[in-house]
Amino acid sequence: MNDAPVILVTGAARRVGAEIARTLHAAGCRVLIHYRGSAEAAHALAQELQAERPGSAATLAGDLGEIAATQRIASDALACFGRIDGLVNNASSFFGTPLGHIDEAAWDDLTGSNLKGPLFLTQALAPALTQAGGAIVNIVDIHAERPLRGYALYCAAKAGLLGLTRALAVELAPRVRVNGVAPGPIEWPEDGQFPDTEREAIVADTLLGREGRPSDIAGAVRYLLLDAPYVTGQILAVDGGRSAHLATPGSTPGRV
Repeated sequence: MNDAPVILVTGAARRVGAEIARTLHAAGCRVLIHYRGSAEAAHALAQELQAERPGSAATLAGDLGEIAATQRIASDALACFGRIDGLVNNASSFFGTPLGHIDEAAWDDLTGSNLKGPLFLTQALAPALTQAGGAIVNIVDIHAERPLRGYALYCAAKAGLLGLTRALAVELAPRVRVNGVAPGPIEWPEDGQFPDTEREAIVADTLLGREGRPSDIAGAVRYLLLDAPYVTGQILAVDGGRSAHLATPGSTPGRV
């Protein structure tokens, strides 16, 4: 019988999510790789992990903005290995929404992936996580507390996720621990939202004077899931000290 913990990572096909999945797999976990549109990358990652350890990875598809989809994802996740020991709510849409131009489509996308999905997926998996004495890690953002000009809706969604993290820690105690990781400048968006000059300004506002790596986030997630049995209801900033340097919300033009 395989007693290795089973962890579901949402948005795990690429970028930080994929690094989280690899790190947890390297720690001995079985990993469920959720994706919405990146099917090829998700299946390739699962094959990579399966080659290292057969029977240790699987993929799940679905739009977290749809409640029915979160219920199906939860059901499919439990069917894969018969248990769930951990959940990483990593999937996230990220784009600007200047005030005066926010529409319902942006609302549905940003709140769906960053708040609605984590809530309803957690609710669907709560009985299994309670039975396992499991843990949840939500990927928040330092801008949940220090809003970013031009990204009001994204910041509000992440602020909701921050509050949800603490609320779920209360709701699911004492059997399930719930924590969050708040990244700073780790991986830039691939759609050109941040010109080089703006990236340089952001890094200059980071106390350690450099960008972080996906492995920095993955290591924090691993710690909170597997090595922090007396930690719950906490938000760990992994941002090179950037949030400590931003004294007041919105006081600095940097964005991530």
